[in-house]
Amino acid sequence: MANNTFYEIYEILLDHFGPQNWWPAETPFEMVIGAVLTQNTNWKNVDRALANLKKADLLSFEALRDLDLANLATFIKPAGYYNLKAKRLKNLLQMIEDEYAGELRNLLEDDFYNARMMLLQVKGIGPETADAILLYAGGHPVFVVDAYTHRVFSRHNLLEEECSYEDVQERFMDNLPADSKLFNEYHALIVKVAKVYCKKNAPLCEQCPLQGI
Repeated sequence: MANNTFYEIYEILLDHFGPQNWWPAETPFEMVIGAVLTQNTNWKNVDRALANLKKADLLSFEALRDLDLANLATFIKPAGYYNLKAKRLKNLLQMIEDEYAGELRNLLEDDFYNARMMLLQVKGIGPETADAILLYAGGHPVFVVDAYTHRVFSRHNLLEEECSYEDVQERFMDNLPADSKLFNEYHALIVKVAKVYCKKNAPLCEQCPLQGI
């Protein structure tokens, strides 16, 4: 590894918080739907939207594919931006229907670069959502980057104040072993430390387990 600081931080966070057991979903399909719904909202809201779909027995590819847009938007209303997210889900399902014969497994088992390219061609699916799908549902060793990642690591001078998603992702993947389980846990731990200590406003630096890094 080129920079042991990245792995050292992982070990500190894991020791402090313990395993986070992400992604909170029962099936890969539920995880994929959750990855879209969690855009610009918190997981509690996503959980409520998923519960609505489960209660109506709609949490399957065929059921959501056949559900009209307006009804889908109603079911996922707790997740916010529900009309927009309904369209994004429909776009994703259509791509899977067209390119992978309606089988999510075919997408998740595809070559990583091809699967990622196909996901990024879906309107409303950006790098973070695509990589979350490929890591958490597909088990591909790709590091998921979000705003929390940049906040925590820029404050410790391990990332520049302004750098692209690709630059941040490359920094992690260059300094860590290509291990999907490690990437899975590390991303969850970064979210945890950002929410508990490394807050956007009034961070609790003196109490943070990463103090001194």
